[in-house]
Amino acid sequence: MDRLEKFRASYAQLIVAIARLPAGETRLIAAFAAVPRERFIGPAPWQVVAATGYVNVATDDPAFLYQDFAVALKPDRHINNGQPSLHARCLAALQIRPGDTIIHVGAGTGYYSALLETLTGPNGSVLAYEVDQELAEKATANLSPYPNVTVRNCSGVEGSLPESDVIYASAGTTAPLEVWLNALRPGGRLLFPLTTAQGFGAMLLVTRTISNDIFAARFICQAAFIHCIGARDEKTAQKLIDAFKTGGLLNWERKGGVWDVKSLRRNTPPDATCWFGGNGWWLSTRPPPANAVNS
Repeated sequence: MDRLEKFRASYAQLIVAIARLPAGETRLIAAFAAVPRERFIGPAPWQVVAATGYVNVATDDPAFLYQDFAVALKPDRHINNGQPSLHARCLAALQIRPGDTIIHVGAGTGYYSALLETLTGPNGSVLAYEVDQELAEKATANLSPYPNVTVRNCSGVEGSLPESDVIYASAGTTAPLEVWLNALRPGGRLLFPLTTAQGFGAMLLVTRTISNDIFAARFICQAAFIHCIGARDEKTAQKLIDAFKTGGLLNWERKGGVWDVKSLRRNTPPDATCWFGGNGWWLSTRPPPANAVNS
């Protein structure tokens, strides 16, 4: 094991611990230990994300990158290689199985697409969408050692998508998009940032049942992401600000409000269990009917 491999092995253990995941997440630990982060961030100089903004890093040692912080890819547009512990929590929630067909929306330069490919294994596949041409070209080059990843330089929020077991979005929307919901196979999982006009919000996990209009749903954790181009409605984004503030998003005990959401419903009028609703969809504190959930 060379020097960077040792750093990656320690980093993988650290990331899972920071994410408060069980020690049994051995596949996730192995994935973080296997994928070289420096390949996807590129050479120094680097800028890392701090509470006050970007901070210049005075080192060119790639071992520095094996810490739990986001690193700038395009600081002028606030596009980053995201915080590893946040993504670890999200990848664990998706419960990726060997052989899964995965769509990644907002692939950036490909780091988390590589992790997805490592988790789904040689019998699975990852279709990575990146709308920025420069980032998509870098992702294509960076992911060349990962034969089961295909990069597309286009939007992942328009038209139709192939049927998938997992859809993971790395840019914030104001709704669970129809194109994503319709692409999920029975039992398929969608995880995306539902975010406000200010960019903060929470990761919403949606699981398809045997019903086309009722999905299991729950919030995983709070998060902040850049906006997803073509997937935002500003009136809904403004409404979400109040919903998250009054809905207990910062309640670390995760009780009440946002943490009580149990289902996503569409094409039906909201009832008294509605926590928040958008155009043609709403989040309910009532779970899906037992007969709608796949065994």
